[in-house]
Amino acid sequence: MKILVVDDEKDTQRLFEQRFRKERRNGMVELHFAFSGEEAIIFLQQEEALDLSVMLSDINMPKMSGLELLKIVRKKHPALEVFMITAYGDEQNRLKALELGASDYLTKPIDFRSLKDRIL
Repeated sequence: MKILVVDDEKDTQRLFEQRFRKERRNGMVELHFAFSGEEAIIFLQQEEALDLSVMLSDINMPKMSGLELLKIVRKKHPALEVFMITAYGDEQNRLKALELGASDYLTKPIDFRSLKDRIL
């Protein structure tokens, strides 16, 4: 399973690598990271993204928000599962994300056990 994590906080990469260490070692999961919506769009245009299973995107990012990214992804990759992540349990953002086609909505701190149950 190939996962793209989109978050402007660089320490998120280390956190995901630690939490998916076993799955990565076993070859079950391949993680890719983008640190902005713009980087995510560039990644999605590459051949590497053809077999992408899931995108996990933060909502609150500078320049392009996760919701703006979601709109673009839905148009170009309608079958891709997209989970939106936020530090704020904002009902308005949750509803907007689901309305735009998000597969799910998660709040930080992420419950990795629950996340793994949903995507693996």
